[in-house]
Amino acid sequence: MHDSDVDLASRHRAGRSREPAIPALANAWQRLRHALLALPFLATLAVAAGAAELDSSQVRAMVAAGGAKVDLSGKDLSGLDLSGLDLRGANLQGTNFKNADLSGADLSNSNLDVAIMRGAKLRRAKLLDASLHSTVLAEADLSQADLRGAQLICNLEYAVLDGADLRGARMGADMTNQPMGLMRVSLRKASLKGARLDGADLSRGMLEFADFTGASLRGANLMRSEAAGADFSGADLSGADLTKADIQSARFSGIEGRTSIIGLDAAVNAGAAIFD
Repeated sequence: MHDSDVDLASRHRAGRSREPAIPALANAWQRLRHALLALPFLATLAVAAGAAELDSSQVRAMVAAGGAKVDLSGKDLSGLDLSGLDLRGANLQGTNFKNADLSGADLSNSNLDVAIMRGAKLRRAKLLDASLHSTVLAEADLSQADLRGAQLICNLEYAVLDGADLRGARMGADMTNQPMGLMRVSLRKASLKGARLDGADLSRGMLEFADFTGASLRGANLMRSEAAGADFSGADLSGADLTKADIQSARFSGIEGRTSIIGLDAAVNAGAAIFD
């Protein structure tokens, strides 16, 4: 036998001795490959399920350690119980609070611009002078919340603000920042029963079918607002400005201060509004 044949036979025997390991290695690699391929899918499922980045205890620890003006911007805190938390002056820009519980929390002077707060619970929360520009608060519960002086150029459609304090709130259209069209508050089909809106700016706001029954709107600015179908029954509109507001089919039964309303004769579709 030639030396070359010996070498070839030796390599063949060595190869046969390694054969059982090759399928095992291949199988292990396949399992690892499948696991790696599944990672993006699992991440997508986590996002879809609303999985938060942190749990409630971690957030509370961060707030306690961070002191004033904690930075939670861009975090996914959806669905967490953050009730009673002190977030005064916090940077919460772009934070996801969807379905989170912030009842009784203090968010005064905080930055909540472009935050997602759909369905969040904010009962009795404090948001004095907070900034909520382009924030999504649709279907949120802000019953008896304190929003005095807050900037609310945001989506509040179907939100509940019964008994909320919105005195001096800035909800009028932002005429200086219109890169994507007219930015203004939307209170379509929102409930503001018994809310306090004295001196609030609702100019150019979308108020269609909102419920303002029993609310106080003394001196409020509703100029050019779209209030078709809104219900102001029993509300106090003393000194409120309705100049060029669209009040088609809006109800004004039993209101206070009708004779002092500014611009009522200049309101759009005033003839189609419902008065006593």
